[in-house]
Amino acid sequence: LATSIARMISGRDRVDFTVHLDNGAYVIVLNAEKITVTGTKETAKLYRTHSQYMGGLKETPLGKMREKNPTHMLRHAIEGMLPRTRLRNGMSQRLKLVIGGSHDFEAQKPETITL
Repeated sequence: LATSIARMISGRDRVDFTVHLDNGAYVIVLNAEKITVTGTKETAKLYRTHSQYMGGLKETPLGKMREKNPTHMLRHAIEGMLPRTRLRNGMSQRLKLVIGGSHDFEAQKPETITL
C-alpha cells in the first residue's frame, strides 16, 4: 500500500514523469487506522525520536503508536519513500490520511482506486 501511494504522490506512475518537476496526484486514504501488520511487528517494531540531548532517545512500539496516532505508521512509511529533495514537502502535503470512511474532499471529485 505504501509503495503504490508513494508512486502516485511523486508522479512516477504518469507518462510525463520528470525527476525535477512535482506533477504527482493528491492521494486520500480512507480508514487509515485499519492498517494491519504481520508477525510480531506490533510489539517488536519501534519508532525512535531523539531530543538531541544526552539520553533523549524515546522508543515507542507500534502498538502504542497506533493508539496514540493511528495514521503515523502509514505516513512514516510513505514519507520515507519520497525523494529527499526540495520537492518532498510539497509531495507530503498532498497526502491526506483520514480516520473513518467519510472525508471532506468530495468537492474535488476524487477517483476511487482499489489496491
